[in-house]
Order: sequence, then C-alpha cells, then structure tokens
Amino acid sequence: GVRGAYSEAAAEKAYPNCEAVPCDQFDAAFEAVEKWIVDRAVLPIENSLGGSIHRNYDLLLRHSLHIVGEVKLAVRHCLLANHGVRVEDLQRVLSHPQALAQCENTLTKLGLSREATDDTALAAKYVAFNKLKDTGAVASSSAAKIYGLNILAEDVQDDCDNVTRFLMLAREPIIPGVEKPFKTSIVFSLEEGPGVLFKALAVFALRQINLTKIESRPLRNQPLRASDDSNNGSKYFDYLFYVDFEASMAEERAQNALRHLKEFATFLRVLGSYPVDTTML
Repeated sequence: GVRGAYSEAAAEKAYPNCEAVPCDQFDAAFEAVEKWIVDRAVLPIENSLGGSIHRNYDLLLRHSLHIVGEVKLAVRHCLLANHGVRVEDLQRVLSHPQALAQCENTLTKLGLSREATDDTALAAKYVAFNKLKDTGAVASSSAAKIYGLNILAEDVQDDCDNVTRFLMLAREPIIPGVEKPFKTSIVFSLEEGPGVLFKALAVFALRQINLTKIESRPLRNQPLRASDDSNNGSKYFDYLFYVDFEASMAEERAQNALRHLKEFATFLRVLGSYPVDTTML
C-alpha cells in the first residue's frame, strides 16, 4: 500500500526506528527483500473479521523468505472526505474490499455504494487528489492526516474487535529460543486417504502442542489427483496445509512432532519459528 496504509502502522510497531518503503503489490514486497532493497517485509496474513489473506499464503510458498516475527494491529476504520463535504453529500465510498466488508452495516445505513481499490490509503489519496465532492474513503486516521482529508466518522467498522495479524519476513531465519513464547509456522501436503489429516494433526495433540491456525490451499502445480479406484475415474482436489502451532523449534517436542509428521507427509517446510506478539495496538 501507499503511505498511510495499515501495513505502515504495523511496520512501525514491529520496527519503531525503521524507514517504511511502500510497495504497490504483495509480490513486490517479497521481491524487495529478496533483492536486498529492504531488510524486512511486513505483510498482513489474517484479519479477525475478514479471515485469511490467501494471496500471501501462496506467496510464502512461492518465495524462500522466512517468518521472523508477527505483529497484531487493532484496525480502526474512519470515514474520510474532502473538507467541506458532509456525510449527506456522499454517494459512494472507496476502500480495500476487506475494509468495505468490515464496515458493511455502517455503509448500508448511510446508503452509500461501494467501490473497491487496492489499498485503504490509496482510496484516501485518490479522493484527495481528485478533490471529489460526492465520494468518501474508508481508511485510517493517519491517511486522513497525510492526504489532508476530514474525518467524518471514527470507528465505522461493524465490530470493535477488528484485529489484523501481520508477519515479518526476512532473508534469513532467526534462531528460535525458549526464553519467551514462540510460534512455529509450517506447510505440508499429504497422501490421499481416510484419516490422513487426522493422523497429521495428532502428532501435535500427542505432545500437548496447541494449534492456533490451520489453512488449506490448492496445490497449484497438481490441483487434481486421480482416484486410486481407476474404475470410477474420479479426481480429488489436492491441498497444502498451513499450520501455526505454539512451540519453538528449539523444543524437543516440536522437533519430534515434525519428525513424526515427515513419516507420512509428501512435503514439509518450516516457514519460521518466531516470538508471539502478546501486545495489541
């Protein structure tokens, strides 16, 4: 996103003294780290209302970066417009699709049509630069300051508990420790068969390891798999499973769990083992 995006606030929370470099697409942020243009990327991975950002799950597998941390950011949406524009003057509102969905009830009550943009702050910038009088934007209070917009309403999200989780990505992994709570993210694929996923998840339950997230994504280079029963000619969807669990790779129980999982996983990769963010901003 451009300046004023929630990702910028997350980057500043993760690295208070950093210089935030805007990227127009998620892919560009991954490439900026790989090409040594920047030291870290801070990217959203899930939202408490909107769910997972699937694009970034796919990019985690496509690129060879490592997760080195996480940041949780309370998202407080504002309805912005140019100075002199009142709420009753508005006919439409611009923002990122997830932000529009998170403010659906409020926008419906106001009778505003919605138009999606690539980024919340980009919507604010567009409204300001084009001096629109019938169009508002849903974005952060920071975006209002940066682009000189007026805040018509604060906290327009439908649920006050609106939190986005961001991941910090780097070229090299950090050395996992045990001195504070750690989380580990992995991705794996399995053979088709009854109970295979149950067996995979059981390797964690057997060792009292708590799972905080499981996400399935289609296996892109082999999305369909032929059934073992050649008589019916049916095909199965083939999936990758992304799992977050509360343990450090420095712990023997985590190492044993993954050793056990490798016995029947067709593919397994550790995306990162990193400190848990226990704060909320």
